[in-house]
Amino acid sequence: MAGTLMSLSPLPGGQIAHAAEDQGYRLGVMDKLRVRVAEWQAAEGEIRNWDAIAGDYSIGPGGQLSLPFIGSLDAQGKTTSEIAEEIGQRLQQKLALRNLPSASVEVAEFRPVFLTGDVQTPGQYAYGVGMTVLKAVSLAGGLRRSEAGQRFARDFINARGQTDVFDSQRARLVARHARLEAERADSAEIAMPKELEKVPNAQELIRSETALMKQRRDRYDLQLKALAELKSLLQSEVESLKRKSETQSRQLEIAEQDRDKISKLSEQGLALNSRLLSIEERTAEVQSSLLDIDTNILRAKQQLSQADQDEINLKNDWEAQRAKDMQDTEAELEKLNLQIGTNQQLMAEALAQSAEAIKFDPSGRAASIRYSVVRDDGKGPKEIPADEMTKLQPGDVIRVTSELLMQ
Repeated sequence: MAGTLMSLSPLPGGQIAHAAEDQGYRLGVMDKLRVRVAEWQAAEGEIRNWDAIAGDYSIGPGGQLSLPFIGSLDAQGKTTSEIAEEIGQRLQQKLALRNLPSASVEVAEFRPVFLTGDVQTPGQYAYGVGMTVLKAVSLAGGLRRSEAGQRFARDFINARGQTDVFDSQRARLVARHARLEAERADSAEIAMPKELEKVPNAQELIRSETALMKQRRDRYDLQLKALAELKSLLQSEVESLKRKSETQSRQLEIAEQDRDKISKLSEQGLALNSRLLSIEERTAEVQSSLLDIDTNILRAKQQLSQADQDEINLKNDWEAQRAKDMQDTEAELEKLNLQIGTNQQLMAEALAQSAEAIKFDPSGRAASIRYSVVRDDGKGPKEIPADEMTKLQPGDVIRVTSELLMQ
């Protein structure tokens, strides 16, 4: 866009000159000077003005000031007092004057400042004493805006609102991911993720996830403890039944020995058949009891085996659930990151089309305007960070950039 030279409210020449002198102002290219020369005529007792030299002159691209009778003299980097003194000396030498002419040099107009970047009308603007970045941007019509500025502002607001929601969801997912990592590492504490270091409610999120982790761990430990106690009871039952089985086996052995003896005596007619029958019944009773004990032992061992399997399943389910939760959380995080990236692109596009959209982000959390000043102090141009209240100098280049703040 073509540069436009605009004037500030005109200042009296004296004010500009005094401002230049008070600040020890060093002249530069495009500064306009007002030169007046006078000579005291002793014979006539009056002052003669050199109207042929008087007038306004601009310092050229090479830093030279060209004057009648004098020619070119170096002006860049010098003060008005130094130029005035040199003009008087040059005139005296060139014209062989007896008296040194008195030259007066004032800054009639400072060299302009230049605005570039996200302003409505980039270009060059006349410098005024005390000018700030904000005043210069105002001269350029403010921040860049388009005819469809309201639409871009609306797009920016919508995208920023969605991004705020997604950022909140993402913070919760990051905290959950940290909790799952702590659970898998069997750690009692959750380390603060770097992604949450700048999140305002990060500590609250971590405390919530820590409480949930403790609750889940306690429930898991209680289940393991219950299975361990069940296994201990079943093992005790098996041992008790084994001892009972041993006792019954000895009783069965004694009963069988008694039966054999009675059977022999009965064959010899030395014992009654009723006694033999009683011994047979006792033997059968012991055998039945022993069979019940063996059955109970087998059932207790089966229950113990099932308890072992339940413990293995519980541990496997615990690990599998952690892995699934981690996978689901990472998938949700990836989806949210894509959504956040898309909304950031929408905000960036809105800012690219109309930097004024940034006015609808008063908190400054999503986007901001960055100012910098490129200034040449005679040792080469340097870029200096600035803000709206930064004081400018003639010849400064003000760069205005709208930027999206990435979280």
